[in-house]
Amino acid sequence: MANILVVDDEHGIRDLLWEILNDEGHNVELAENAAQARVARLRERPDLVLLDIWMPDTDGVTLLKEWSTTGALTMPVIMMSGHATIDTAVEATKIGAMAFLEKPVTLQKLLKAVEQGLSRGNLSKPLVAVTPLPSMSPMLSMESKQVHVSVSIDAGPPSNQNFLLDKPLREARDEFEKAYFEYHLAKENGSMTRVAEKTGLERTHLYRKLKQLGVDLTRGKRSGT
Repeated sequence: MANILVVDDEHGIRDLLWEILNDEGHNVELAENAAQARVARLRERPDLVLLDIWMPDTDGVTLLKEWSTTGALTMPVIMMSGHATIDTAVEATKIGAMAFLEKPVTLQKLLKAVEQGLSRGNLSKPLVAVTPLPSMSPMLSMESKQVHVSVSIDAGPPSNQNFLLDKPLREARDEFEKAYFEYHLAKENGSMTRVAEKTGLERTHLYRKLKQLGVDLTRGKRSGT
């Protein structure tokens, strides 16, 4: 388990990265700006930092340069941005960033960069990973028909749920998808990694979809204990 500091001014991005990295067994500290990042850097002494470039008070490249010039850049730093140019990414790696991830960050790219950063420990030479990331996969869809569907959900005691599809497509689809994901969460004992593999979704997309559907993410883990 590593101590990872996530610095990003977007609340949704911070929460998403916290959930993913926490699920991987890491201790995650969050900061929404450079001021909070400086405090967390001193207090937590993180093993790795995920640092957003565009922030309202001090941008990530400036903060990275500050750490580098003051001798505080003793941990791997992975830069993140959805709008940065190649020149910005190159500048960051010259200062000392280990890698650069373009938003939206996919699960595979994120975990690979984190693994590489943690394996390198203290900074030596930059590891450049400037690659556009693919867009996330679309969710499944259904045709609306006037039928009943009965689905068994293996979460705790066996139960059946009936879905009347004689309703707007979106409502019927959401009900089915919620039951579908609850079934897989229970079957995989709450492991988001295995559920992502089983359902064929990027985990970043999976987390967002589960939150949107109101799925209880602790349900599968509780039923397996």
